[in-house]
Amino acid sequence: MHLRDGIQTRATVRQRYDHLVETKAIARDPAQEGIVAALDRLIDELCAKRLAQKSSALGWLFGKKRSHAHVKGLYIHGDVGRGKTMLMDMFFELVPARRKRRMHFNDFMTEAQDRIQKHRLARKNGETRQDDPIPPVAAALAEEAWVLCFDEFTVTDIADAMILSRLFSALFANGVVLVATSNVAPDDLYRDGLNRGLFLPFVDLLKRHVEVLDLDADKDYRLQKLNRMPVYLTPAGVQADRQMDEAWQAVTQGRVVAPATLTVKGRHIPVPLATDDAARFTFADLCEHPHGARDFLAIAGRYSTIFLDHVPVLAEGKRNEAKRFILLIDTLYDQHIRLVLSAAAPPHALYAGKRGTEAFEFDRTVSRLMEMQSRDWLDGWAARHAQGGAHAASR
Repeated sequence: MHLRDGIQTRATVRQRYDHLVETKAIARDPAQEGIVAALDRLIDELCAKRLAQKSSALGWLFGKKRSHAHVKGLYIHGDVGRGKTMLMDMFFELVPARRKRRMHFNDFMTEAQDRIQKHRLARKNGETRQDDPIPPVAAALAEEAWVLCFDEFTVTDIADAMILSRLFSALFANGVVLVATSNVAPDDLYRDGLNRGLFLPFVDLLKRHVEVLDLDADKDYRLQKLNRMPVYLTPAGVQADRQMDEAWQAVTQGRVVAPATLTVKGRHIPVPLATDDAARFTFADLCEHPHGARDFLAIAGRYSTIFLDHVPVLAEGKRNEAKRFILLIDTLYDQHIRLVLSAAAPPHALYAGKRGTEAFEFDRTVSRLMEMQSRDWLDGWAARHAQGGAHAASR
């Protein structure tokens, strides 16, 4: 809270943004400042709507005119690394709504599909008489949060595409206000998707309920920072750990970082640290547990940058761990995932075994680890992920 003209006021997105600039955490960017202003305007509108709905004298005066007024949310799109998530997270922290949620859009849709399935099962078991699961599911979601903030709004799943129009019609009818970030404009969502014509009503609905803003910043700030840092750190130790932490902070700056879980065929893969498009594991997390190709594909399909800490030298007795490491690197390479890792030795010295197919196969791993450090590889990754979410769309 701040004092202005003797009156207590709330902190604004502008104040938070200016503080980051003044402390040199970020550089001032005119395109970002336009988004900052829009986010503050939205907070003001939401506060006014809440005030109008209260049973105060002011609420009584304006309630009939404004209590049912629809507040348009924001849909912020732009290339990777432009600061969309950082700005939305400032808004989420500052918007004075108790019932609010911030999550990755794919996670929200997984939850919605699970609730729809549970309703159908309840209808089958005679526990409810309501045939259509969309209205009660939307009502429950709206009751839990009327301000929804979604990161990485993208649609690649036909099951999601087919219900989005009805689900969000019901959410908006229940007064939900949406703030979303995306790599693509609304008109490019689900482009070339199966039965896209059935999806298009959702695009029209979305554009009626949000203001669409293009964050046309000219720099990828996260990539700039990471480009100055090595992506293969050896030998393992305090210095490598510090450099890994610095690189992780550069990639995740301004984003919510928390543990996550991926589900593959009913099994759960813990992700120790994750943000919208980056995840951090240790070698033990991925290679000392019985993970297979499907697990690594799920990780590569969800995150475009993987951090891997503490890769050891793999001796003869570590053949299973070596096989998983080989498979992991093959998967990340094939899916063109950016990899940042710390290791006990350079790539050519990581496998100490002399027998078995692992020794032969590890030659390929060495080659791929070397290539994934190259400027051409990293520039190719950046170009691919600047093309409107090509990473997600290709999965």
